[in-house]
Amino acid sequence: MKYAVELSKIAEYNTHHFKINPKRAALLVIEMQNVFLKDLSIISERQIDNIQQLIALAETVGIKVIYVRHNDSSELSKPMVDWWGGDKIEKESEGWQIIAGFNTDGKTIIDKNQYSAFFKTNLDEVLKAAHIEDIIITGVMTNCCCETAARDAFMRGYRVFFVNDATATVNEELHLATLKNLAFGFACVQNTRELIGDIKLA
Repeated sequence: MKYAVELSKIAEYNTHHFKINPKRAALLVIEMQNVFLKDLSIISERQIDNIQQLIALAETVGIKVIYVRHNDSSELSKPMVDWWGGDKIEKESEGWQIIAGFNTDGKTIIDKNQYSAFFKTNLDEVLKAAHIEDIIITGVMTNCCCETAARDAFMRGYRVFFVNDATATVNEELHLATLKNLAFGFACVQNTRELIGDIKLA
């Protein structure tokens, strides 16, 4: 995230403010992979730090941490590959790897082949088995995989919390557009510090 979006810009839409139940919550860390850091330069150190703060707190209070990892090594990815002009994230490649510094040992990893983390994966089953009700969305890209996961989660009955400064995309305009849409109909949008404060008070 090489820009900053003040939540005051979405205040007229961001009117829902639910409280997270840590024992029934999951933190999705979406596509924090080398390709988005090293090749596309979408991920910043600030975003990494915010997500790591959320992970540290999640592990303290019992929030389930789930990593979502994308690859295009499937026919399911063909529409995306065609759309983006043939560029692919190959499974097992350097770009496919999760960024160093994120310890995935013992964590659930969902491998996906389309924008949504729910599409043709077992994510919904994993969440239901853990009795999850609240989902916290972080990662990249704000307006593609993160937004699609947020919408799909809402339509499956989960309460969605979307973290403004722990998600990122190619520019501020697209990021802000997603925040407005999600706040209007799908998610509570918060900054990292605010969300951490709410979790600690829960």
